[in-house]
Amino acid sequence: MTDIIVIGGGHAGVEAALACARSGKQTILYTINKDMIASMPCNPSIGGPAKGIVVREIDALGGEMGKAADATALQFKMLNTTKGPGVQCLRVQSDKLAYKRYMQNVLANQPNLEVREMMVTALLAQDNKVSGVLQENGESVHAEIVILTTGTFMSATILVGHEATKSGPEGEKTNATLSASLRELGLRIFRLKTGTPARVRSDSIDFTKTEYQGGTDDFICFSYETTSIRDFREQYPCYLTYTTKETHEIINQNLTKSAMYSGMVKGVGPRYCPSIEDKLVRFADKPRHQIFLEPESEELNTTYIQGFSTSMPHDVQKQMLQSLPGLEHCVIEKYAYAIEYDAIDPLQMKPSLENKLIENLFTAGQINGTSGYEEAAGQGLLAGINAVKKLNGKEPLILRRDEAYLGVLVDDLVTKGTNEPYRLLTSRAEYRLLLRHDNADERLCTYGYEAGLISEQRYQRFIEKQAAIQTGIAALREQRFTPSSPIAEYLNELGYAGLQVGMSAYELLKRPGVTLDGLEPYLTHSFTKEVAKRIEIEIKYAGYIDKAKHDAKRLQQMESRRIPEDIDYTQMQHLSLEAKQKLNEIKPQTIGQASRISGVNPADIAVLAVYLKS
Repeated sequence: MTDIIVIGGGHAGVEAALACARSGKQTILYTINKDMIASMPCNPSIGGPAKGIVVREIDALGGEMGKAADATALQFKMLNTTKGPGVQCLRVQSDKLAYKRYMQNVLANQPNLEVREMMVTALLAQDNKVSGVLQENGESVHAEIVILTTGTFMSATILVGHEATKSGPEGEKTNATLSASLRELGLRIFRLKTGTPARVRSDSIDFTKTEYQGGTDDFICFSYETTSIRDFREQYPCYLTYTTKETHEIINQNLTKSAMYSGMVKGVGPRYCPSIEDKLVRFADKPRHQIFLEPESEELNTTYIQGFSTSMPHDVQKQMLQSLPGLEHCVIEKYAYAIEYDAIDPLQMKPSLENKLIENLFTAGQINGTSGYEEAAGQGLLAGINAVKKLNGKEPLILRRDEAYLGVLVDDLVTKGTNEPYRLLTSRAEYRLLLRHDNADERLCTYGYEAGLISEQRYQRFIEKQAAIQTGIAALREQRFTPSSPIAEYLNELGYAGLQVGMSAYELLKRPGVTLDGLEPYLTHSFTKEVAKRIEIEIKYAGYIDKAKHDAKRLQQMESRRIPEDIDYTQMQHLSLEAKQKLNEIKPQTIGQASRISGVNPADIAVLAVYLKS
């Protein structure tokens, strides 16, 4: 008997297992292959739009992904720097081999955690409550809680051309029996599809025909605990090339050979990360598409062809790749493929990530219908935190949409569901100005500390930083400049006339082009770089931030209105038929969640609100 069992050693499983073990719970992590724990079967990178902020959130809650990404990065790049702070995010090019070694070492040295190389063939449950698992060797192992993080391994099929092979990613074994076990317990299973591009030998690419893509020459990182990163001069570049007219002709002439267009693919693929053949069909008017060339590891002579996912036969893939500028003579190390797998309908999940039908069963990652390492890791961390809270008799951690991208992710899954691999985008967040790269610790660090995943020392540093921000803002309000102040010289350099009346540093900082760095010689108060960045954003965007907070407060009021679990919507008069069906199926926990269900209109919410008052 153990406390918690985690099934699957991908990014979700790693974070879930670590969260449980670090909270003092005896935990077993099951994996098919220990060597593949925390592997990157698709893109060798962490972060990007929305995803980079998720990694910051994982770190603020006490997860490991940010530290691992910082320690093993080949390149750091801040994206969208010419846009507002609400969409700026970090992306690192990862060393895929170093990354998984880092994570495997962390797991190996984690107290309360056993990593077991064994396939789980079935889930055990009694009276709609999980009781443990059945191992491949026929032995039963009992546990209070089970967390499923099987990724793309459940009943997986690799598709290339007209060939279908029962296999998991990277040629690993697939779990062929677990899906049936879940169906027997009443869970709804559906089929999804994703894919990965080819890898080619780096020394066979003529990079002179491509565009250089360097990193960001600044100290930027994911983890608040990272103190040093790879020197900019030692970081690896990426490169950019484009599809050509010849590429498009080859693809269009061979569409029927693609697994996706031959009828072999039954699962639904990701809308926002389509195969190259899907791009050409959906965006036929575009003369070319961007293709990024990304290094995979210092130890490998391979380049990942980002944006060139395909399920074409190998001979066609070769033609396609060699039609790209710089890749005319490329040698393919590993061909692209599509993969189909089983997932669980996320509408069967509570906001805590516990299953509604089977008590003490939690799910996280691609099994919930999502895509991406970051989305998986975030779910795994939340599942681990809430599994421990369940065992300890505490209320679960449910993040609001205005608190975290992870809150947006989970709310979307449990409220709207998905019929395709779900991917986080900045556009999915209504309050993205509140969910920034720079303030993840402010939003979430206290939750991580309360969960026991943030050390006392780190939490005190966080408290001190927050105090420094408030003290700094107050100091800027207090310091005033007169018309005769030397600050006039700085303002003149920026194209501003001298001051006509006295003005505070706070008010000056609101002006376009004025920065804390520029004001520093004239200020009586000094700031660390991190604190200065936070202060500058808070002041320059104060009006927009205040409006977002006001809107979010209204959301919080709706979220505070709880709905009883045993309510029977079919007996509620004046609700639309669709609303009755949707509300009965999803069983929202709050008025706020009910309002976001597709098919539930404002009139239905008004009826529900009146009913709850009666």
